[in-house]
Amino acid sequence: MKLHLSGFSEQNMFTGYGTGYVMVNQTRYERSLIILPDRILENWEAATFEQLTAEHFELLLPLQPEMVLFGTGATLRFPHPSLTKTLIASKIGVEVMDTNAVCRTYNILTAEGRRVAAALLI
Repeated sequence: MKLHLSGFSEQNMFTGYGTGYVMVNQTRYERSLIILPDRILENWEAATFEQLTAEHFELLLPLQPEMVLFGTGATLRFPHPSLTKTLIASKIGVEVMDTNAVCRTYNILTAEGRRVAAALLI
């Protein structure tokens, strides 16, 4: 699916997604990654849902998002609470969705000026 931006923005925004990829600012990514309005962390080492550890989520702490949108791939799956407890304890919200839903939600929240991180399994 191709997404259309309503105006010019210097922030990272999703411009498309499909099976096995997402597009940010017209650049295609086919590996797990973390997107914030002002930076992209390519090749997030969380390659599969089964490989997730607490350390994968703790990597987000120094980025200081107010919320993390965790995209679980094509299928919605909820991580064990022990994996995200450090984020919750730090008062960082965590929302879990399939990756396509994260792309849409991230764009809306970023356009509202929110400091949101999208952590995506591709």
